[in-house]
Amino acid sequence: MFSGRYEYGLDEKSRVSIPAKFRETLSATYDMRLILTNHAHYIVAYPYKEWVDLQEKIASRENMTSDEAAILRFVRSGAVECPIDKLGRILIPQSLKSDATVKKNVMVVGNYLKIEIWAKEKWDEEYRRVTEDRDRMQQVITKYGL
Repeated sequence: MFSGRYEYGLDEKSRVSIPAKFRETLSATYDMRLILTNHAHYIVAYPYKEWVDLQEKIASRENMTSDEAAILRFVRSGAVECPIDKLGRILIPQSLKSDATVKKNVMVVGNYLKIEIWAKEKWDEEYRRVTEDRDRMQQVITKYGL
């Protein structure tokens, strides 16, 4: 399971470090391959096994609308296998960087079975949006027992 958030900068070759804590989880539970693809507002990185399991689950669904199929096609078409190098980095393809408006600084965020890579500016917007209504935050936190 992935949790936590870490700020990093991309290097000149568009590589970003994967937090040591996340690499430990990958090593203990999976292998060192990630599947990166675009999401609505960020790049999502799935451990290889989780990606395969998710694709099988989606394939078994019935009654998919043409709009849903088009969105899933878009997400799948962006999927790229990204091994983690010896220094703990992955290369982020230009197409995914463009879709997520990633320039230099990113937030690497653990979200249960996946890792999210946000453009720092987008993360800051999302953080402000989510935290501006503290009463609503408290309701959700309480509802889910956190």
